[in-house]
Amino acid sequence: MRRFLVTAAAVAVLMLGFGAAMDAHDDAADHGEKPASTAAGGHDHDHKGHDHGGGDDHGGDHVTMSNARLAAAGIRLDTAGPAALSDTLRLTGILRANQEALVQVTPRFPGIVRDIRKRIGDTVHKGELLAVVESNQSLTSYELRAPIGGTVIERLVALGEYASEQKPAFVVADLSTVWVDLFVYRQDLGRVRVGDEVSIDPDDGGDEIRAELFYVAPVGSSETQTALARAALGNGSGRLRPGLFVRGRLLLAKRDVAVAVKVGALQTVENRTVVFVRERDSLEARAVEVGQTDAEHAEVKAGLAAGETYVAENSFVVKAELGKGEADHAH
Repeated sequence: MRRFLVTAAAVAVLMLGFGAAMDAHDDAADHGEKPASTAAGGHDHDHKGHDHGGGDDHGGDHVTMSNARLAAAGIRLDTAGPAALSDTLRLTGILRANQEALVQVTPRFPGIVRDIRKRIGDTVHKGELLAVVESNQSLTSYELRAPIGGTVIERLVALGEYASEQKPAFVVADLSTVWVDLFVYRQDLGRVRVGDEVSIDPDDGGDEIRAELFYVAPVGSSETQTALARAALGNGSGRLRPGLFVRGRLLLAKRDVAVAVKVGALQTVENRTVVFVRERDSLEARAVEVGQTDAEHAEVKAGLAAGETYVAENSFVVKAELGKGEADHAH
């Protein structure tokens, strides 16, 4: 009997403890309290964003660069404004000897070449001896002399060879001036006139040469479907060698535009043509609509106003800075 009473008392105590624990749990739920494990050391994963801190010189389409940084990077600023753009036509051509300063030296009588004094490439003065020919008719020798000063560009006889009065023995050319023959396609012929200014690039690393067209052919070539336009170039230094190809840029009429920038200012960012515009201490990648361009300037039809300051040289440095900032933010 005693054992039964002890067991019943123990069961009663356990039931009271369980009930108290349940009441405490319900009370905590009613007051919105969190379990101790969460409140004390748990992690709250409800992030609303990342705080990168520390500041950044880049934001969106802007790059913050001081004047000192611009100067150190070799970046030059300029002001957008009016400009006169040249309408140009790009052509290919070839250098030729000036045909008005070229002489074919032909024997007066047929005979045998007994002596040769000059070779191809030799410089000769007017009246200088080129060769000696023994006449077949009189069996006497006579001399072939240079009728002009210049360079021997062809020698068509050899020692002991029969020289005919029907073909030249030497060709002498004065190469102090040369011709450039430019090839103009039919669709461009209406734009080309005698007197037009042309800029020739010999593609030798030197400066371009300015000249004027003095001849435009009245007929074209059936093989190339082009017509010839010709200019004369000074060649006192011997820089230009007949037979070599060159590039030409025909300078046609100029057109005034209201807003223009240097062609080096244009960059492509995210498939947009942009100009970096100065705004206080930052540079904005401003999308622009580009019109006509020439070797120096580009017309801006929309996106930039006259008087605004922009990056004219080394704009690729700013583009690189902008790309660096976008990469830092791409998490």
